[in-house]
Amino acid sequence: MSQDPPMDCHPKPLPQHDWLRRFVGQWTFEHECVMKPGDPPMKAIGRETIRAIGDLWIQIEGTGEMPGGGDMSYVCLLGYDPAKQRFVGSWVGSPMAFMFIYEGTMDADGVTLPLNTNGPDMARPGESADYQDVQQLKDDNTRAMWSQMKMPDGSWNRFMTAEYRRVK
Repeated sequence: MSQDPPMDCHPKPLPQHDWLRRFVGQWTFEHECVMKPGDPPMKAIGRETIRAIGDLWIQIEGTGEMPGGGDMSYVCLLGYDPAKQRFVGSWVGSPMAFMFIYEGTMDADGVTLPLNTNGPDMARPGESADYQDVQQLKDDNTRAMWSQMKMPDGSWNRFMTAEYRRVK
């Protein structure tokens, strides 16, 4: 059995927590999704409300259109685990019966956070695939997010890109 790093029951907020709190607010987004290579992109719009949970976590609640039609809602929790020295979180959404578990480290640029996860392979039912949801805080009022799937050759196939604008 592996030994987990020791936990601090009352950690002090770190710069990583401060970075996450910059997401707090109301946002609108436009996203573009390509379900299969060669398909035309599908566009949709939506809204997000991001709240702080104390000083260590944020909760993202979103609603919007699904690519190809229909409504969806989702909830994401993100925090930073000092013991693991990684950002951690989860994502659940109305169109799926699966919870994605995130873990990632900030890129050297200090604005881009790739969150790694594993989940159902969209192209091969019954199989799993590695994914990344990448959060990028461009400035306090603009951010981007993209989702990508790891291909058999090790490259990443970006299938969804979103641009966010702060409403308040």
